[in-house]
Amino acid sequence: MWKLLKYMDENRGQTLLAPTFKFMECVFELFVPLIMTRIIDIGIQNGDTGYIFRMCLVLILLALVGFSCTTMAQFFAAKSSARFVQKVKHATFDHIQKLSYSQLDQLGTSTLITRLTSDMNQIQTGVNLALRLRLRSPIIVFGAMVMAFTIDFQEALIFAVAIPVLGAVVAAVMMTSLPLFTRVQNMLDTVLRKTRENLIGSRVIRAFNLEQREIEAYDQESENLRKMNVFVGRISAAMNPATYAIINVAIVILFYLGSVKVDRGSLTSGQVVALYNYMSQILIELIKLASLIITISKAITCGNRVEQILEIEPAIVSNGRSFEGNSSYAVEFKDVTLNYHINSEASLSDINFQVPKGATVGIIGSTGSGKSSVVNLIPRFYETTKGAVKVNGCNVQDVDVEQLRRIIATVPQKAVLFKGTVRSNLLWGNEDATDEELIEALKLSQSYDFIMAKEGLDTVVEQGGRNFSGGQRQRLTIARALVKKPEILILDDSASALDYLTETRLRQAVKELPYQHTTFIVSQRTSSIRHADMILVLDDGQLAGNGTHDQLLKECAVYQEIYYSQYRREGSDHE
Repeated sequence: MWKLLKYMDENRGQTLLAPTFKFMECVFELFVPLIMTRIIDIGIQNGDTGYIFRMCLVLILLALVGFSCTTMAQFFAAKSSARFVQKVKHATFDHIQKLSYSQLDQLGTSTLITRLTSDMNQIQTGVNLALRLRLRSPIIVFGAMVMAFTIDFQEALIFAVAIPVLGAVVAAVMMTSLPLFTRVQNMLDTVLRKTRENLIGSRVIRAFNLEQREIEAYDQESENLRKMNVFVGRISAAMNPATYAIINVAIVILFYLGSVKVDRGSLTSGQVVALYNYMSQILIELIKLASLIITISKAITCGNRVEQILEIEPAIVSNGRSFEGNSSYAVEFKDVTLNYHINSEASLSDINFQVPKGATVGIIGSTGSGKSSVVNLIPRFYETTKGAVKVNGCNVQDVDVEQLRRIIATVPQKAVLFKGTVRSNLLWGNEDATDEELIEALKLSQSYDFIMAKEGLDTVVEQGGRNFSGGQRQRLTIARALVKKPEILILDDSASALDYLTETRLRQAVKELPYQHTTFIVSQRTSSIRHADMILVLDDGQLAGNGTHDQLLKECAVYQEIYYSQYRREGSDHE
């Protein structure tokens, strides 16, 4: 948590003003019991109404000044905490964007969402209260004890005993509850993950008629979270009765000893009232401190969770070298091996191939053979375990990542669109693209007709593109990639939802693009890649074949098996 405090440096002025105004409020508040002493011992004792009235005006003045101070303290605390969390959010989100696909896979989406939302809210609340109350409670507690010593030394010893005992109770509760709050937030991750899975997979759940089972599983996770919250709440709740008990015992002793001294004449009634007021102030502040500690404990727990994300070193680091490739090959794989995690099996093993510039490359293989792994290494979404991937003759690990990805456009397996319009989505490919270029990309991707049948480029795109069919979403994501006019175009099984005629037109349009480009087409269907200049056949993470359709049909058993399983035509090797 403490490493996050560096993000408060730019708000140092507001951060300091909040406790400063709160300190001033505390000072004024500590004078109130002394004025009450004067009212009782001088005004009431002597029947001096004028003196009582003047002292009441002083009390009103102190109240107004204190109110002004606390208002300013709350204003600056709220502003500083909001700015602080905003910077932490930006830093965390920016850091997440730098993490590799492998690291994101390991962390999981649910925990990242929790840390960017729920955890951040807890941090903001904790910082806000800490700025306002972290000084108030200690100042009032110790200030009241000091003021008590100025009134009567022996009576003040009660304060000196009660405060450390109260401090020990608070510390014990805090030490017990802090690790439990970590468990609560982790359980919240689990509930969020379950919620997200059910919302995303609602159609699958209904298709298999498993709603009741999922409801019961969700209820179980929610019940576990509830029980843990109740358990932690009971521990935290024990602080208030313990605090009340200690303070009330101290007050009884205070009144007993005070009454004896009043009878002896060594202490006035006003002074006893002042001591009681100081003890009451301590009680109120310790109750506030108890709640503050619980809130701060949650904030520290959440801050540690956010800090864990920021402490993850990105696996892929750009060294900033300029991208100056001049090879005749667009992409080269040399003895490439890929392990997604340290202890996992190799997803790719000893992959070797060279792709000339301007070529169309088809990649085919059974499910889990490593097709997507190959194309994800080209823009360096993953880091190779062994070997080298070269683009335009340059090792991708030796060049600037932004420059590398600037010449590559990837259309992933899952078509992802963002809430906005068709125009705003296509501009992801090139922010400076004209409407004419966007229209041309729609035509090339076979999207023009159904988009123009709606509202053209201003057609609304709902979250995830749910107002479009699967095939329409795929074509729009291809259009977004074509707007970029990339040197290397990667289509990762991005036409699986298209009919044969539309896919054929799309392949032809991509092939006839007016600029030189190298295309990678990942597909499960031989019909999609049979006309490619070269075809890579993958089998269990290894390169089982490399050649044209005709060559592989004669020489590669894996390709033959895939092809003939799709086209059972005796004596025929064509569609």
